[in-house]
Amino acid sequence: GKAILLPGPTLTGKTTLVSELLRLGATYYSDEYAALDAKGRVHPYARALSVRSGAADPHPERRTAEDLGAGVGRKPLPVGLVAFTHFKPGARWHPRILTPGQGVISLLENAVPARRRPEACLAAFRQVVAAAQVVRGARGEAGEIAQALLARVE
Repeated sequence: GKAILLPGPTLTGKTTLVSELLRLGATYYSDEYAALDAKGRVHPYARALSVRSGAADPHPERRTAEDLGAGVGRKPLPVGLVAFTHFKPGARWHPRILTPGQGVISLLENAVPARRRPEACLAAFRQVVAAAQVVRGARGEAGEIAQALLARVE
């Protein structure tokens, strides 16, 4: 009943983590963009995932949520967790909880429309951080963190 946002630049391991969450039963909303409304709810943007065999893979394989055995979301969801994380070999997941202000600034750094529509982005992000926990930290393998993220959002 709540969404997990995983903002971050390309090649930080987001798709690997999303794929693992889907294998564990999460419903798919998006891998690349979080479409937020003015209330801070996430809307489905269910495009195929670009799964790479390694960081240097120039031709990622396109896989749908259904390919991974997952369902696709149909209605907007409130955000329950925002996790700014990146893969680091051997890292242990010990996230730091961010303040609402830090959360908004971090979301702005990752928002595509922030330059053209800053007021709308800020309004949505304020709603998100008021309702969700926002954390940051390096992580190891996706299988080790996916359960922890699901437990945090519950």
